[in-house]
Amino acid sequence: MKLWYQSYVDYEHGESYWDALRIHLDQSCAPGTTIDIKGITPFDSYAHPLVEFRCAREMICNAIQAEREGYDAFIVGHFQDAGLYEARAVVDIPVIALGEASMLYSLQLGQRLGIVTINPRFIPWFHHQINKYGLRERVTGVHAMTFEPGQILEAYTSAEKAEQVRILFEKQGKPLIEAGVDILIPGGGIPMLLFSKIFNHAIASAPVINGIPITVKMAEMAISLKRQTGQGVSRASDYAKAPEHIIEEFLAHPKGL
Repeated sequence: MKLWYQSYVDYEHGESYWDALRIHLDQSCAPGTTIDIKGITPFDSYAHPLVEFRCAREMICNAIQAEREGYDAFIVGHFQDAGLYEARAVVDIPVIALGEASMLYSLQLGQRLGIVTINPRFIPWFHHQINKYGLRERVTGVHAMTFEPGQILEAYTSAEKAEQVRILFEKQGKPLIEAGVDILIPGGGIPMLLFSKIFNHAIASAPVINGIPITVKMAEMAISLKRQTGQGVSRASDYAKAPEHIIEEFLAHPKGL
C-alpha cells in the first residue's frame, strides 16, 4: 500500500515535527505500506477559517494528484479536516481524515468525548465539525490552549515548551473530565505526536487519544476493504463525484490574485 500523508505544515517551518512524524508513521503502518509526507506552503500558521479555506483548496488539488500518481489512499493529517468532503467528491481512492477518524474510533472507547484544541479561535470550527459528523451528543466539550499553530511547533525543539504544552493541555482537559467526558482528544496532529511519547497516556483515568496511528490504520483498512468489496464512498449525495471537466477547471483556476 502507498499512502499520501497531507500535512498542513511544510518542512521548512516544521523540520523537527516532520522528522518525528516520519518515524511515528513508519512505526504505525503495516509491513509493506509506504507513507509519503507532503506539506503545504504557506503553511497553516494562524488559527482562522480563512487559512483553513486556503489550505483546503491545496489539499483537494493534492488529493487529485495523489490518485493520478498511483497512491492507494490519501490521509488528511490535519485535525480540522478542512476540505474533506470536497476531496472525497473528486477522487475514487479512500480519503481518511485525522479529525473524523480520531472521533469515530474514540466513540468505541468511551461514551462522551472532549477535545482540547491549541487555540480558542478553533473552538467554533470544531463545533461545526462535530455537528457535520452528527456527533453533538457524544462529543460534548471543546476547550483550548493558547498557541498559534506555528508556536506549538517550538515544543519539538524545547523540552521546556513541551512540558508547558502538557501542563496547559491537562489544565484544560480536567474540567472536561469533571463534566462527564471519559475520552480526551488533542485537537491537532502536532500535540498528538508530541504526547505520543507517553505510553497509555491518561488524565484522571480518561485516555488521551493519539489519532495519527488510528488514521493510518483506517486508511489501510479502507484500502483492503475496497480491494475485497469494490466499494468506496457513496456517490448518491454528499460525495457525488464532480465531472472531469469541472475537476480540470478547479485545478486550472488561479490560486490567488
